[in-house]
Amino acid sequence: MRPNHFYNALCLALLTVFIGACSSKRTLMVPRPPMPPTPSPTENLPARLALPASILPAPEPQFDPVVAVIEQAEAAFARGEKNYLARHLEAAKLDFNAALNAFLESPVLPEENKKLQKSFDSLVSRIHSYELGALREGDGFAEPGYQPAPRDEWQSVTFADDAQADEEIASDNPGTVSDLPVVMNSQVASFVKFFSESKKGRNTIQGTMARSGRFRDMILNILEEEGVPKDLIYLAQAESGFQPRARSRAGAMGLWQFMPFRGKEYGLQRNWWMDERLNPEKATRAAARHLRDLYDQFGDWYLAMAAYNAGPVSVQRAVKKAGSTDYWKLIAKRALPKETRSYVPIILAMTIVGKNPDKYGLDFSNMEPAWLFDTVIVDHPVDLRLVAEMVGTSFETIRDLNPSLLRMTTPNVPEYEIRIPLATKDVFLKKVAMIPAEKRVYWRWHTVRHGESLTSIAKEFKTSVKAIAEVNNIDSQQQLQEAAELIIPVTGGPQNLAPISGEGTHRIEPGETLSIIARRYGVTVAQLMMWNELDGSMIRAGSRLIVGETAPEPQAEPVVASDGTYQVRRGDTLGKIAQRHRITVAQLMTWNNMNSTVIHPGGTLIVRGSTAGTQRETLASTSSTRQTSNGSQVVHRVRRGESLWQIASNYNTTVEVLKRSNAHLNGVLRVGDRVVIPSAR
Repeated sequence: MRPNHFYNALCLALLTVFIGACSSKRTLMVPRPPMPPTPSPTENLPARLALPASILPAPEPQFDPVVAVIEQAEAAFARGEKNYLARHLEAAKLDFNAALNAFLESPVLPEENKKLQKSFDSLVSRIHSYELGALREGDGFAEPGYQPAPRDEWQSVTFADDAQADEEIASDNPGTVSDLPVVMNSQVASFVKFFSESKKGRNTIQGTMARSGRFRDMILNILEEEGVPKDLIYLAQAESGFQPRARSRAGAMGLWQFMPFRGKEYGLQRNWWMDERLNPEKATRAAARHLRDLYDQFGDWYLAMAAYNAGPVSVQRAVKKAGSTDYWKLIAKRALPKETRSYVPIILAMTIVGKNPDKYGLDFSNMEPAWLFDTVIVDHPVDLRLVAEMVGTSFETIRDLNPSLLRMTTPNVPEYEIRIPLATKDVFLKKVAMIPAEKRVYWRWHTVRHGESLTSIAKEFKTSVKAIAEVNNIDSQQQLQEAAELIIPVTGGPQNLAPISGEGTHRIEPGETLSIIARRYGVTVAQLMMWNELDGSMIRAGSRLIVGETAPEPQAEPVVASDGTYQVRRGDTLGKIAQRHRITVAQLMTWNNMNSTVIHPGGTLIVRGSTAGTQRETLASTSSTRQTSNGSQVVHRVRRGESLWQIASNYNTTVEVLKRSNAHLNGVLRVGDRVVIPSAR
């Protein structure tokens, strides 16, 4: 039988058996074995049927320096944004600088690639949006100062065992009248002794009582309105010492030391512009409601105060562990955290001492006066310095009246209530209406002092005489009268440029950022960085920045040598040299094997492309003598910022040749990698 006929017969027989089995009344269910993996199209094929390697080549990773730079920058920006949202502002600043540096250290500069330029501009815009909060104060990411929370200090206070002395103090209970349940036991007596007898304790209690005068009436009124004991004011004293900008090591803030999550739970907003945990009235109302909720939960003010400190879950666990709802038994069994075991005794001791100063030889007669202020609604952001100048007070006063503001300006919201000194509301509203809404974060208000002129005022505010005269509708030669008031247009855009310090330079003032300076002179951040050879966006007050192409120095026109080289002069930058010789910065960096834009007077640069090949040969020759060589091959060590494209250009070869000779690189370069440069054939 022929093979094909035998095969067909065998298949027919098997099919017949299968059909018969299916028609049987009893069907045996056999588990189906797992399907074998599907072989690849070329797997297990005979050698004569295998596809040649040239038809199915292994995909080779493609390295695009432009894409790599963008990805590196975006990754750094994402880290910065995450840190920024987490309020880690210093870390965010470093990450944003790293994002900008990725572009500046790229072998292909943004100006030479549209995709890179677009990405760079977008990045600068996004970072600038974060910097706007602080305007010209600080570095754009700095918040005002905070005071340490007293509770961090009192947590470490320890007492020597003196049970007899404690019992004597406890037995001498002055009979304090309070709407809190006040007891005098050994734990409370230890702190009463600390606040009344030790120098540190006495200074602390008298200082905090003096500050309480600012807020006492407000706090007592709100506590009464919310239906909680008014003597809970001593809890605020223990938490913050009545410092509205108190901050604990754990990150609690404000008079009542709210943690972020708890403040949010009780409606205290927190963003880039403000933190309502620092708002005395709002934080007091939130604290009163939180304490009332805790009392409703535990039915005991001692446990409510303990839960305010340690959290309700911690107190619940302590009650369950000790099998008691008696705060003093929880202390005795050490069921509560160490800090919470002294927390309630501190508050009770402050209550006793605060209500009986004469008994303990304390003087609370020097309480600070209550804060009195007007409130006004602003519908556009306004600089706090402008507010202070309009109402005739200091910037520090406006900041003290508005402790919840984190920046130099009010938030960018349709309505924001700002506090100003009492009886200044009408003056402020009249003056602020004279300044365009969009200029209130830039312009200033100035009261003329004896001997001042338009010239001296313009110099002080870094603006021009002409701009001041035009805005105030006065003659630029006019003599100013003392106490006259002027609107000062500063930092409002390129039409109001300040006089440049020296030809084409700007002296950096405290608080200025590259974004602010760029906007002021009508240039880009990229230009400022290029002109000043900056490696990042950080700048230092007092130093000078080039803010435009300066006039050539009074010396001979630069001469290009016969070999196509140029000697760098003082004040030169790559941008100026490239523009002067009608080439690009990228070409300069390629021809001269440069990894950064930094150049030094006296150095030599190739500036003619026709001679670049010869210069590269010289460069390659030099490299072979100072780097490891192997026969006719030069071994190049990769430096920071280099790409295969740049290395190939420097050695007058191609990326393809380098890839063939350096399969170990796999298309990805790392600093220190060996790149073999084959000799030309």
